[in-house]
Amino acid sequence: MAANLQPRVKRPHGNVVNLSHGSGGKAMRDLIEGLILPALGASSATPLEDQARIDVLETLGTGGQIAFTTDSYVVDPLSFPGGDIGTLAVNGTVNDLAVGGARPIVLSCSLILEEGLPFTILEKMMCSMAQAAQAARVRIVTGDTKVVPRGSADKMFINTAGIGIIPTGVHLEIARIRPGDQLLLNGHLGDHGAAILKARGDLSLDADVESDCQPLNGIIAALLMAAPGTRCIRDVTRGGLATVLNEFAAGAGVGMRIVEDSIPVRPVVRGICEVLGLDPLYLANEGKLLAVVPKEEAGAALDALRSCPEGTYAGVIGEVLAGPPGRVVLSSHFGGERIVDMLVGEQLPRIC
Repeated sequence: MAANLQPRVKRPHGNVVNLSHGSGGKAMRDLIEGLILPALGASSATPLEDQARIDVLETLGTGGQIAFTTDSYVVDPLSFPGGDIGTLAVNGTVNDLAVGGARPIVLSCSLILEEGLPFTILEKMMCSMAQAAQAARVRIVTGDTKVVPRGSADKMFINTAGIGIIPTGVHLEIARIRPGDQLLLNGHLGDHGAAILKARGDLSLDADVESDCQPLNGIIAALLMAAPGTRCIRDVTRGGLATVLNEFAAGAGVGMRIVEDSIPVRPVVRGICEVLGLDPLYLANEGKLLAVVPKEEAGAALDALRSCPEGTYAGVIGEVLAGPPGRVVLSSHFGGERIVDMLVGEQLPRIC
C-alpha cells in the first residue's frame, strides 16, 4: 500500500521532523497536507475543522447505542515482526470497540512526534494505519499533531479514539456471566509478546514468530450472529489471558477453571517462555479474544470462530464455576491444579 500512496505524498523540506512542524503554522500545515493526509488516504482538500462531522441518521440506522473508546500506543520498537505502531494503533482501538458488541465506524489519530524523526518512518507508519483501517473497514476522520524536543519522547507516540455503534439488543457485560458458561479463545497465546522480545534484539533470540496484531470486529460479528446469548467478550492484551480471567471472575462473583492442554501456545513461544522464565498466560496479545458463552450455544459459537481466519485455532479452554468467587484455577497437564493470579507488576514494558 505504501508504494501506491507514494506518488501522492509530498514530504516537507528536509528529511526529519523539527519543532516548527508542531508550531501550528505553515510548516505544520505542510506536514499535515503533504505527508500525513495523503498517507492516510485523505486529500489536502479535506476540510481541516477541529472536529469530524458524522451523519448520525446514516450511521445509526434504526437505533442502538454509541460506543466510544480511546487508547495510546508507545510500543518499542516502532516496527516488529507482524506489524508496527501504526497497525497497532488502529487494530487496538477497533478491538476495544468490537468486544463491546459495537460495529467500529470512525477513528481519530493524534501524533506526538520527537524532533528529528525521519519523514520516511512517519510516512511508513501513516501508510500502515491507512492499510489497517481499510482492512478493519473503518475511517480515520480527525486528528492532531504535536512535536516535542529531542529527548522528550521516543520517536513517536500515537493516540487513537474510536466511535462505534452497538446494535439494539446486544448486551455484553461481565455481570451476565453464569456458572456453566464456556470459555472460548480464538487462537494461540503470546505471539505479540514474543515478537516484541525478538524485535528488541536484547536476548539474541532466534525465533520465527510474528505478532498476532489483527482486527477482531469481523470474527466478533460472526460469533454474535451464531451465539446471540454470548455473555461478554474481552480482547486479551496486556496482562494476558490470566488477567482477563481474573477480571471476569471478580466482576461476576464466580470461579473459573481453564485446562492447560486446551490452551494453544506455539512451540516457539513456549520455548521462549521456558528460556526466560515467563508464563504464556501473562504474555500480551493483540489479536486474541476470550468469549464467555452459554453452554448450549458453545458449539455454534466455536463453529463461527473457526469459520474466520482469525479463529482457525479456536477452542473451548475452560468453564465458569459457581465458586469460590473471584478464583481462577488451571488444571495442569499432570493432573493437578494451581491458582492463576492476576499479573503483578510489569512483565514486559512498552508492549503496545
